Formats: sequence, C-alpha cells, structure tokens
Amino acid sequence: MGDYLTLAKALENCAQRARREPLTLGDVLDSIGEASYSFICIILTLPFLQPISLGPLATIGGLTFAALGWQWLRGHASPLLPARVRAARINANSWDVLLGVCLKILRFCQHFTRARFSAWVSGNRGRRVAGLIIIIAGLLMSVPFFGLPFNNLLPALAILFVCIAELERDGLMIFIAFGWLIITVVYFTFVLAMLWFLGEQALAYFR
Repeated sequence: MGDYLTLAKALENCAQRARREPLTLGDVLDSIGEASYSFICIILTLPFLQPISLGPLATIGGLTFAALGWQWLRGHASPLLPARVRAARINANSWDVLLGVCLKILRFCQHFTRARFSAWVSGNRGRRVAGLIIIIAGLLMSVPFFGLPFNNLLPALAILFVCIAELERDGLMIFIAFGWLIITVVYFTFVLAMLWFLGEQALAYFR
C-alpha cells in the first residue's frame, strides 16, 4: 500500500499548490515520479470504461497507451510527453475533479487488493511486464472496430488493472490484466470470424 499512500499524498499536495498558483501537468508528473505512469493511465482510461465505441478517439488513445507502455518498459522514470502537453496548466477546479476520480477508484480497489506475488510488480521484471501489457492493450484498443461494443472497454480494463497492480503492489492484479487481454483477443477473433463467414451481412451490422 506504500505506493498508493505516497501517490495520494503527492496528489493532495499538488491540489493544494494548484489553489495557490498555476500548476502544469509536467509539474504534477515530476512530483509523483514513477507513479505518474499509473496516474496518467488511470485518468486516460476513464473515457473508455463504458461499452460504447469511441471511434477514432479510441485509435488515438490506444496509440497513446502503447507509447506510454513502451516508455515504461524501457525504464523512463516518468512519461516523456511533448513540451506543449507538459506545459498545459491545470486549474484548481479541474485538478479537484481529476484527483477525486483517481482517489475514488483506488480507494474502492483497496477493498480487494493487498501486497502479494510481489515478484510480478517489482524491479525490472515488474516494469517490463506492466509496460508490455499496456503496449498490447493499447494496440488492441487502436484497432478500428468502429461501432463494435466493448472494443474499447476490454483493453481499458487490462490497463486499469495493471495500474492498480503497480500502485497496490498486488501481483494478482497483473494476472487479471492478462485475463482481460485474453478476453479481448478472443472477442476480436470471434468478430473477425463472424465478418469472414457472414460477409456483407456482418459488415452491414457494424456500419
């Protein structure tokens, strides 16, 4: 739970700073260090945690996740973002919303998470596993199955559980994230098979 408590304290400190002075996204990510990957991924998954396809936005979001996963896998201490994105200012009201949503998710998860299977969330191995899952989930999310229900939700859940695993030091959540990846692949394979066998009738359904 240490990483969660450290992140919560850092986020609350950032929220207080935002009420006193302008605060950029770069300032926030620098303040929370390596936990910034989990934080920014949780925030970015929020629009995708619903069954409706978000179309081209999902493709952009998926590629963004893949880029973040690659940076995480390669061992960057915090996400490398374009200077314009790092310079984006977050006002106090917006920050309160982001902080509140993030902490509510993590507090809910604390009801069923605990430190276990630590080898899967520690050191280089944990970093590489987390980065790889996020890369795969991001690429799956970016597949342009526009109009297909759950095509964004399933990989987003894999990403969310990776972030929970890292923050709560709970390796079991890594296995659950793997499970969501498998479900996503099976679902997409079923859809592709349906498109192959039903042809124009299936295509008409997704238009």
